[in-house]
Amino acid sequence: MINIYGGKVVVRTPATSANLGPGFDSLGLALDLCDEVEVEITQTPGLVVEVKGEGEGELDAGEGHLVVRALRAAFDAFTVRQPAGIRMVCRNRIPHGRGLGSSSAAICAGILAARALAHPEHAGSQETRRDRGSKLSDDFALALATEIEGHPDNVAPCIAGGLTVAWIEQPGVPRMVKLVPHADVRPVALIPRHRLSTEVARGLLPAQVPHADASANAGRAALLVAALTGRPERELLMAATEDRLHQGYRAPAMPETAELVERLRGAGVPAVVSGAGPTVLAFSTADTQDLIAPEVGTDWHIQPLDVETRGARVAFPETR
Repeated sequence: MINIYGGKVVVRTPATSANLGPGFDSLGLALDLCDEVEVEITQTPGLVVEVKGEGEGELDAGEGHLVVRALRAAFDAFTVRQPAGIRMVCRNRIPHGRGLGSSSAAICAGILAARALAHPEHAGSQETRRDRGSKLSDDFALALATEIEGHPDNVAPCIAGGLTVAWIEQPGVPRMVKLVPHADVRPVALIPRHRLSTEVARGLLPAQVPHADASANAGRAALLVAALTGRPERELLMAATEDRLHQGYRAPAMPETAELVERLRGAGVPAVVSGAGPTVLAFSTADTQDLIAPEVGTDWHIQPLDVETRGARVAFPETR
């Protein structure tokens, strides 16, 4: 067992948008809206959790906090003895319950903080992170995050950044490929005030879908990868973001979201439900950027974003 007697690490984890329309449970995009988690191992026994920003005054400030649960699970996975004292500060910017990957950001923050504290000499090594046989690799972090989260579509872009394709190679073995989106890809998040739990949204999905719908989505998902990485033009993005597998089934749980997606697409703006919703993700192009605001109205926060190409990042500030 490894003992950790001190140290401080700061992890920045990006928001993510999964599915992107047709890429259900497989495609994900990292966005430059980041949470920041500071974890310090202290000599004073006990756990102290401070939450600032999103979730302040609402989230569990003890062992039930998702970052804490992921941190402790990662310490166990890395064969690290649980530290006697932990101080944690969470500065949250990602909205909760909106389909922007806040839970994935928390899970990845805990895992990467534990990895960095246990093995600070390898925390920034790209070679180590790519070594699939190492517990310090991003593949190992992906597997642990997927085990906690339940599916890899959000945790993959959170860890790797950019556009990711994630899949389950075999039970318990998720994989991912990172792609670099075209520089002209301009995501715009349209964020409502209300929330929707992922569990509720998933509960509306049928156990089986028509073969024709599955076939249509496979083609659109492939087209979407081509459009986002090579030709982010309105015509291609409109066709590439069509979905038949999940958005229609989930519409009763978020009618305002479904209506906004329909209005935007009717105006020629490529728009999808972000993750499980209720946020809408639109792709702004040169000929659609002025069309988004008139369709949105005042009940939504319009948040233009860039793609976060680097994924989660780790820093070692000085411990006072």
